[in-house]
Amino acid sequence: MVLENIISAFQTEQRPYKTAFLGFIYTTIAIFLAWMVFRTYASTTMVFLVTMAGMPLFYQLIVMEEEKDLEGMEESWLLKEHGKAIRAYMWMFIGMCVGFMLWYSVLPTDMTSTLFTAQRETINALNGRATGFVGLDIGLFTKIFLNNVRVLVFCVLFSFLYGAGALFILAWNASIIGSAMGNIVRNNISSLADAVGFSSVAGHFQVVSYALLRYALHGIPEIASYFVAALAGGIISIAVIKHDMGTRKFEHVILDTADLLLISLLLCFVAGILEVWVTPIFFQ
Repeated sequence: MVLENIISAFQTEQRPYKTAFLGFIYTTIAIFLAWMVFRTYASTTMVFLVTMAGMPLFYQLIVMEEEKDLEGMEESWLLKEHGKAIRAYMWMFIGMCVGFMLWYSVLPTDMTSTLFTAQRETINALNGRATGFVGLDIGLFTKIFLNNVRVLVFCVLFSFLYGAGALFILAWNASIIGSAMGNIVRNNISSLADAVGFSSVAGHFQVVSYALLRYALHGIPEIASYFVAALAGGIISIAVIKHDMGTRKFEHVILDTADLLLISLLLCFVAGILEVWVTPIFFQ
């Protein structure tokens, strides 16, 4: 009850950047609760706890966006309104990533080994997907794009079936990205351990900035595509519950969700291009 009432859905749309703070708080509480209570299964339990904390706000935003569909707005204006919710989701996701990265970087090794067991296994399985490829690798692009589309489809399905169910997938991705960035920070800071004074502080900021930019370049449009797809699935889910299938308003909802899905696919396509041909240029 306390966590879900920190910020209302209306306040979130007016100042979406505040959800970054929420994402960080949710993540921090989830990590330490999982460690203290469910230590053996902490790597997945903390993701469930983050999802539980964020789901009420996530669901309220979906309901607000579905209500906008029923007001008869023009499609261009409606998509602009949906952008407010997407920005709120993105800021929350960024807060989650920063939270996972921070605690992965500073906690003792024995704790991170337990807390991020599943995440590290997933990262190891994904290693080599897009490192060092700058040439015309259509096969790699196709593989990454289809994998992203698969996640996108699950976001739509989870949102349709569970309302805000896609939040679990997104929290899971935040934990993977955050732990990957935390690993970069941890490894590079250890190489700066012999530095002292201002240069050490500057080195820490440089390492953190590198870790963030390494994943942000293609990660922002990729995660945005998942949020757009999750919003589309959530809107159609609420519409099915509240309205008859044959009404004119329901047809408007279907049109709006179709537009959102097309936008999510376009963002997914752009993210694949950035991951295969742009990110490796700057981060070998």
